[in-house]
Amino acid sequence: MVLLSPRTVFVGCSNLRPSYISRALSSPLTQLGRPSRTHSIISPLQPYIIEGKTYPLDSFSNIPPSILSKLPRSLHTQPNHPISILRQIIESHFSTFNSIIPSSPVVTVHENFDELGFPPDHPGRALTDSYYLNKEHMLRTHTSAHEVGTYRKDLNSWLLTADVYRRDEIDSSHYPVFHQMEGTHIWSKDQLNVLPELNRKLSMELKKCPLIIEDPTKVGPNNPYQIEHDPVHAAEITQHLKHSLNSLIFRLFGQSATHEGEPLRVRWIEAFFPFTTPSYEVEVWWNGEWLELLGCGVVMQRTLDQAGVGHKAGWAFGLGLERIAMVLFDIPDIRLFWSTDPRFISQFSPGQITQFKPYSKYPPCYKDMSFWLPISSVFHENDFCEIVRDVAGDLVETVELIDDFTHPKTGRQSKCYRLNYRSMDRSLSNEEVNVLQDQVQRRVVQEMGIEMR
Repeated sequence: MVLLSPRTVFVGCSNLRPSYISRALSSPLTQLGRPSRTHSIISPLQPYIIEGKTYPLDSFSNIPPSILSKLPRSLHTQPNHPISILRQIIESHFSTFNSIIPSSPVVTVHENFDELGFPPDHPGRALTDSYYLNKEHMLRTHTSAHEVGTYRKDLNSWLLTADVYRRDEIDSSHYPVFHQMEGTHIWSKDQLNVLPELNRKLSMELKKCPLIIEDPTKVGPNNPYQIEHDPVHAAEITQHLKHSLNSLIFRLFGQSATHEGEPLRVRWIEAFFPFTTPSYEVEVWWNGEWLELLGCGVVMQRTLDQAGVGHKAGWAFGLGLERIAMVLFDIPDIRLFWSTDPRFISQFSPGQITQFKPYSKYPPCYKDMSFWLPISSVFHENDFCEIVRDVAGDLVETVELIDDFTHPKTGRQSKCYRLNYRSMDRSLSNEEVNVLQDQVQRRVVQEMGIEMR
């Protein structure tokens, strides 16, 4: 950890190439899609430099050093890392698909939102939810930012894996950087007649697996076929999607779930996604409860039209790699994925799903912070969490709201948050936690306009 200024702590900079990024400090900005604020957080004083390219600053720039330091890590490309191991297993299952890893996490706002039909007031566009280099460029919030561009390459089946970035709460299952994979299979409309035979073969393979598939879904007004599609062809596309993903889920979970002789249970649920219809979510029965795995559906024809391949049709799915890896590898805290401790990385090997063996149980250190909310500006919890994360990095385990109070006479509102500090690799002293807590307090007072109680 290197101190850049009295107000900014750079976490993990030993992995950072100086030419890769520039540092960021703080100045006011205006929130997108929500009321503007007098106080806000983490806008840089120097232009961002990422992979040798300079991005001019404006009022949207809001990426802190703690996030910039993650850009070169590329967990999904490290052979022995659980995220990469899971990616490789899925790629080997879809062995005929093209595997794609975009070279940069920087995309245009047009690619991330506009090209996919996000309305101007969509909450995902807000500065409290997304990381912006400037008004025109941002860190992708989903792999779908590359969807139209990849379809334009005229690839009919592909898997795309990338790190994605979203401002979020702080707990054991949420992190501002995570990894997604999406896959698609499309056919020219004059080739859709091959689907019945493909589906017959997939169905025969699935019948060999100890697998129970619960699928009460129906196509109807709430989950329709698209008007551009022949219903017969759309039904075959949908069936191919279901067979393909049931097979993948059995590949991932079947061996562990069926070791006691019980079949693996998979459940399909009707859903809504802006990029597909009909659309579905898929769950697996795991450790006594239904675990949501992924979303999928038949690709919206307008997406293919926009990519210049409107003569094709097919299906797509998307999943979060951390969510599945935490379950399969039995990893209890999402921060562990970012650990550089050899005791973590040495436990894993390419192509193998092995259970993580905890190597430490260091004690937590709780600190409470109570304050009055600002009168002249909007308070957003993500802004508070961003400051905590920028100061403490992965030393903060959870940030929990434990009290919300409105004064009966003045009407002023106060909140009390409990910050739980715990290292995954060593014991923290009360003194060093006090230093971190004091830095957080100074920054939230200065940047968010709150008043400590």
